Amino acid sequence: MERRSFLKKAAVGASVGAMAAPALAQSTPTLNWRLASSFPKTLDTVYGASESFCKRVAQLTDGKLNIRAFAGGEIVPALQVMDAVQAGTIEMGHTAPYYYFGKDPTFAFDCAVPFGLNSRQQTAWMDQGGGLKLMREFYKDYGIIQFQGGNSGTQMGGWFRKEIKSVADLQGLKMRVGGYGGRVLQRLGVVPQQIAAGDIYPALEKGTIDAAEWIGPHDDEKLGLFKVAPHYYAPGWWEPSTQFSFYVGIKTWEKLPKQYQAAIEAAAYEAHVNMQASYDAQNPVALARLLRNGVKLHSFSKEIMQACYKAANDVNEEEASKNPKFKKVYEPWKRFRQDANQWFSVAEAPLQNFMISHK
Repeated sequence: MERRSFLKKAAVGASVGAMAAPALAQSTPTLNWRLASSFPKTLDTVYGASESFCKRVAQLTDGKLNIRAFAGGEIVPALQVMDAVQAGTIEMGHTAPYYYFGKDPTFAFDCAVPFGLNSRQQTAWMDQGGGLKLMREFYKDYGIIQFQGGNSGTQMGGWFRKEIKSVADLQGLKMRVGGYGGRVLQRLGVVPQQIAAGDIYPALEKGTIDAAEWIGPHDDEKLGLFKVAPHYYAPGWWEPSTQFSFYVGIKTWEKLPKQYQAAIEAAAYEAHVNMQASYDAQNPVALARLLRNGVKLHSFSKEIMQACYKAANDVNEEEASKNPKFKKVYEPWKRFRQDANQWFSVAEAPLQNFMISHK
């Protein structure tokens, strides 16, 4: 009697299992996506964020959401990643949002604004200060949902063939400079050029440009820029931090099971945190190597910094006066920057300055 009861229960259980399996399979389908990066594989930190993100998503979904990363230019031109996601040509992208400031300067707030927030402040603004909400509302017009995908920290001011001692030295200078910073430098006579990472060295070598900035010592060394322009400047005031983003088309995103959405959000944030840590660990040793190789390190003069600061504020205020989308983000962002800098001046900056003075 007990045996018959056991067999009956087992049969019922098997029947339920047979019915449940297809439902489970439907709720967690196996998907194969493509992610286009704006960066070459040689830049292991910024491009590497895409690869680590893809691996983590696969782990979190038991191998059911498989995303393959492609370097800039492999399947999509490096500076057209957003357009490809928007068009549905690819499912995901990893890029620097300010590449698209020509469509609308508001993109800069999701990446880098001259004399803006440092990396900690940027993350705080996005996560706790309302920045993510504001930017996602902005991205809806482009059919995209974005996720923080790394930060470089404050960037270097670039490589120059000759010394830049005064504002007058900027007149007519052809410089590779990304995003919104180029518009500010234009006010001071610079001729900005937006060039993908892989094309910077040949342009500088051939003399097509007179100067170029990328990110910082670790990446700049890999690009070999020190070989053709010996003068290395700091700071990169146009990028006090540079936040990269993962893009997904909203329609594609909404079709995903919640589990997959959670996996993408978690993996993106891990990549975001890891990139900053990687740059902070790798830039000091890379700079030391560059200096041993004869690189001449300079700081922009106070005259240049003051002129650039004024130009940046003028450009921002002018854009806010004519662009409602920009103003909607700019006004709360500006208040957050003021409060954040006041707080940093109390404890963070004094301690850091003291420690730096005691080498």
